Amino acid sequence: MFALMQSTRTQSLHLFIDPPTGLKAVVAIHSEKLGPALGGCRYLPYADDESAMADAVRLAQGMSFKAALAGLSLGGGKAVVLRNPHVENRAALFEAFGRFVDTLQGRFIVAVDSGTSTQDMDCIAQSTPHVTSTTACGDPSAQAALGVFAGIRATSQARLGSSNLEGLRVAVQGLGNVGYALAEQLHAAGAELLVSDLDPGRVRLAVEQFDAHPVTHDALISTPCDIFAPCGVGPVLNGQTVMQLRCAAVAGAANNQLTTLQVADQLETRGILYAPDYVINAGGLIYVALKHQGEALSTITAHLAGIPARLTEIFGHAQAQKRSPARVAQMLAERLLYP
Repeated sequence: MFALMQSTRTQSLHLFIDPPTGLKAVVAIHSEKLGPALGGCRYLPYADDESAMADAVRLAQGMSFKAALAGLSLGGGKAVVLRNPHVENRAALFEAFGRFVDTLQGRFIVAVDSGTSTQDMDCIAQSTPHVTSTTACGDPSAQAALGVFAGIRATSQARLGSSNLEGLRVAVQGLGNVGYALAEQLHAAGAELLVSDLDPGRVRLAVEQFDAHPVTHDALISTPCDIFAPCGVGPVLNGQTVMQLRCAAVAGAANNQLTTLQVADQLETRGILYAPDYVINAGGLIYVALKHQGEALSTITAHLAGIPARLTEIFGHAQAQKRSPARVAQMLAERLLYP
């Protein structure tokens, strides 16, 4: 784990257990260079404790890059609460996690993420003020989807020569809160949707409401489309899956889409434009961060509008330098974090 922390320049890793509630939690703080670390709390099952810690470390780095490139005065962090199939009192579990967050004395601000809800954040708020995306603040999923939708239009402009999505085939992998909201916006824009999700109920809804075409989860990545939009959990692009892609661009809401930067180089070699995940999906972070600071919705919306411009800037640098947009984005973020 120290090797991973060193390679990602992660500042600290914090572990916490609470036997009465069964809580086992991890918080990774990647950087506090630009401000306190803010990151979501995942509540998912993991194969083992090391996998949970590694996930937190990698995601925390992405949050630092995301905050830096979004122009926010924040560092990056990530929390993981390991999901036990038998939890007697979920509210007590997250209240205990809130006590853990409070021991970090404001160095880490927690937000909603995969597997958690605004109600969970309300429970955390019983024990610490260092929490956002509570019921009062609202779920950031809609704003996250709005940012990704704007980013897909910018990606389409850069790769296909037009930001008009009407008639484009977009493959949405994952129909969680953000993925489903994104599918709704794409449908309204006239895109033809191919969808998959591990929950067949979510797929049926998308078929009924958006005239989407259902595709099995494993087959979607190799289905011909204009834009592949990964919106699930975990890295979906590796050396093998990249070779299966039959699309012009990859632009989606998921975090940590690439297993390594070398995968981004493979995409570049194949002529597939990649929208760096922590740039295109910054809308949720922008919303929870500015909401936590008390900013008005108009200010938040104006900040969200900067996502496509940032992507366009990165695409321009990448084309000029004949490099992957992922490498350009990381270089720009590191300049801000490690001047």
